[in-house]
Amino acid sequence: MMNAHNLVIIASGVFFLNALLTGVWKYLQMVDSESGHAHIYVDTAHRASLMYAFACILLAVFVNISQLGATLELIASLMLVTYFAIAILTYMLAGLKQNTDNQVHNASAAVRVFMWSLITAEIGGFLILFYGVLIALL
Repeated sequence: MMNAHNLVIIASGVFFLNALLTGVWKYLQMVDSESGHAHIYVDTAHRASLMYAFACILLAVFVNISQLGATLELIASLMLVTYFAIAILTYMLAGLKQNTDNQVHNASAAVRVFMWSLITAEIGGFLILFYGVLIALL
């Protein structure tokens, strides 16, 4: 059975591997570009993968310290990891399509609802784990 700690550690590895692979993609675009730059969303996918990989290590530490129930920690971690992954995949798709340099400019109502769900899930998931840490340490 998957627990929160294992989930965030595995996600960290997947995100870091993706950062390495998108780094190659970014490099290849930089070499082929007259400006020497990769598409903005290829760059964003690479950087987001790196940041989310290390964010998951932070989450692993928080899960280890937290005194909340295992199910609640797993749900909170799953919310975070799921939205991290969706964000990275969205950046990668925009980088593949190269049809925009701003995904949220003139966004549809569905995109706006999704963005608010992302904000709620990421902040909410973190607040749950942070609360668990505060309970354990104070």
